[in-house]
Amino acid sequence: MKEIIVLSGKGGTGKTSLTASFASLAEKAVLVDCDVDAADLHLILKPDIREKHIFTSGHEASIRTADCSQCDLCTDYCRFGAIVRDEDSGEYSVDPVACEGCGVCVHFCPDHCIDFPDRECGEWYQSDTRFGPMVHAHLGIAAENSGKLVSLVRSEAKKKAQETKANLLLVDGPPGIGCPVIASITGADHLVLVTEPTLSGKHDIERVLELARHFGLPVSLCVNKWDINPSVADEIETLARTYRATILGRVSYDKRITEAQIAGKSVIEMGDSLVSQEIQTIWKQVQDIACI
Repeated sequence: MKEIIVLSGKGGTGKTSLTASFASLAEKAVLVDCDVDAADLHLILKPDIREKHIFTSGHEASIRTADCSQCDLCTDYCRFGAIVRDEDSGEYSVDPVACEGCGVCVHFCPDHCIDFPDRECGEWYQSDTRFGPMVHAHLGIAAENSGKLVSLVRSEAKKKAQETKANLLLVDGPPGIGCPVIASITGADHLVLVTEPTLSGKHDIERVLELARHFGLPVSLCVNKWDINPSVADEIETLARTYRATILGRVSYDKRITEAQIAGKSVIEMGDSLVSQEIQTIWKQVQDIACI
């Protein structure tokens, strides 16, 4: 089983659109959305959710006011300002947004009136799509531990691939180079990078190339919307070659991609066009390089 991760240095480069197109071309693949902070692959693939699971990570303090003697020790010890005192009643409570789940207040409370349950951070799903099974997730607002959720999603996707005897995990990765990206790429077989011909696109994709080199992962690259700035597209490809990245090709700017997004489809499903031919050529190269 091969695992292909589609990445970008920044948002808006066309990573998810390319992943959806690959999904429409792949055979016997399990689809994975590891962009748990801002998942959007489901907008194109329209998954039919079969299983929904709560994701818990870390802890969140909660004060039982009936047992609290209002000694104020928790306020003194909390370094995050998460303990709130009501001026009218004098009762203490915990601000869930400010609470870091460190447990100091729980440890030092003389009344033992602070509970410390697991924190619910989001949900993860197993779904069916028109292109095959999909594992994806949604991290809650202001929730943390996205890297842990990404690792969970990948683990469950691998189980699903074994169950369905799929030969490919096709992953829509998060943008950037942070913890969710590192959790997405560890142990992957190949990284497909998508960028756009802008100065910010060039800068951010170089950081991803550095990350791939650090982990010793094989990497290839394509430039999306290359014709809006051909000179910068040339510069990006030259840069990628210095990192020994394989140049997969270029994808032209085409309004059909936007029309496909609005229709909830991949651009491949929108009929034959130059851009669909370009993506099909890129996918064939990915298959050859990754030995799919």
